Amino acid sequence: MPVSWFFSNFISMKKIFLLLFVSCSIVCSMYAQDTKDTASNHEKVTDTLKPYQKYPTLPAFNIRMMDSSTIFNTYNIPAGKKTMIVFFSPDCKHCQSQIRHLTKSMDSLENVQFYLITPVHSMTELREFYAKYHLADYKNIQVVGRDYEFFFGTFYGIKVVPDLVLYDEHKKLIKLFEGNTAISELYRYTHQ
Repeated sequence: MPVSWFFSNFISMKKIFLLLFVSCSIVCSMYAQDTKDTASNHEKVTDTLKPYQKYPTLPAFNIRMMDSSTIFNTYNIPAGKKTMIVFFSPDCKHCQSQIRHLTKSMDSLENVQFYLITPVHSMTELREFYAKYHLADYKNIQVVGRDYEFFFGTFYGIKVVPDLVLYDEHKKLIKLFEGNTAISELYRYTHQ
């Protein structure tokens, strides 16, 4: 075998190896970038989720009852029935409208236990609201009280009131309704 043949084949093989090396480097680099982008996108999505979306089980938080001394913790909400937490303000016209529609339709929502909470400091306003809408007359309104630790607004990322949050019989999130919600919409989710 002539030496010139050996060197020409050696140089060709060297070029092939170099080409393979460069190709592998490019592919590995593209894969690493794709993996980095996917992880970065996952982190962005996770960062934009609100706490209730990350933790879809009914959270435990405190509600000060209308007697101003009793504290009810949502951990004590019994399983077995759908639960609707209604976040409202007694002086809000939209909230008043929502409560009027809810109370008129309580018979069709009898499979739901309601917990009405407000961030408003005035227990007098809360008691007046309770009396005005005859909330004691409805057996499925379990609690009316004050979110004195302002948990609800932060956890659910509230921007407007009223807001309604529906959980299933196992305390798993079904849906957050932002703003006034039609009873037909509530009925659809509470009877599925």
